[in-house]
Amino acid sequence: MRVSPVVVIAVLVATCAPLAAQRTAAPFTVEETGQGFARLDRAVDAIGNGRGTIAIAPGTYRQCAVQEAGAITYRAVEPGTVIFDGVACERKAALVLRGRAARVDGLVFQNLSVPDANGAGIRIEEGDLEVHNSLFRDSEQGILSARDRGASILIDRSTFSGLGRCDRGLSCAHSIYIGEYGSLEVTRSRFERGTGGHYVKSRAPQVRIADSSFDDTQGRDTNYMIDLPAGAVGAITNNIFVQGENKENWSAFIAVAAEGGGNSSTGLVIADNRASLAPGVRRNTWFIGDWSGDALRIGRNELGAGISVFDSR
Repeated sequence: MRVSPVVVIAVLVATCAPLAAQRTAAPFTVEETGQGFARLDRAVDAIGNGRGTIAIAPGTYRQCAVQEAGAITYRAVEPGTVIFDGVACERKAALVLRGRAARVDGLVFQNLSVPDANGAGIRIEEGDLEVHNSLFRDSEQGILSARDRGASILIDRSTFSGLGRCDRGLSCAHSIYIGEYGSLEVTRSRFERGTGGHYVKSRAPQVRIADSSFDDTQGRDTNYMIDLPAGAVGAITNNIFVQGENKENWSAFIAVAAEGGGNSSTGLVIADNRASLAPGVRRNTWFIGDWSGDALRIGRNELGAGISVFDSR
């Protein structure tokens, strides 16, 4: 049977069409409209002052975006396969956020550094922020905030690895540094392999840090695992802490009001945590260092050898 050339061409087109579509598909898609964009900042601009979700295809992206308005979700189509690598907008972060709200889900941020040594995966300057299922690694900071006392920050099921610094005569950077935000909540997250500064530093007057792990065994020149320099109310519960050998400051695991207070710490609950020194580390230290003078609620915590419960400065 002789096949018509037209039929052959039609078959080839049909066979190749899905592949061609896959090759030309835009990596950033606004789900509500179906619009695709080659650049993240164009997708952000398309949402503008509205509300929308940007679905991001797998890939490594050397680009960044500034959100000036609206409420935007940045969602990996396949969690853990979307990597923002090494590019910071405004010499700040891969995502600079100052809209009404932002949600980040399933993204990876890495290799962020800037001239003032505060390069971050996320710089949140205004509005609410939620971060889920995300990874921050090998940068100067993971998340850094400005001040918005009417807004909240929630971090869940995320990992912070190889972050922080205290060098070059500049102010220290940390895995997470939250300024004067209304509240901070960190749940089911992991902190490890710090390279300076604190793992969590927060000036928010309300905190909840729960069900998370702080593994400092491979840390280098690190400080406190949780630092509440102005004090705070809320709860630090059900966490696991391991303090490593290579510390800039090993005097405490958790510090309250070490920079003079400003927030009330009355009733701050610290309970049901487990803390130990890494294998081979021999020193005496405190689980909680408190400068507030307020009545903390210190419950039962399981502490390893060399760790005392409380030091009131």
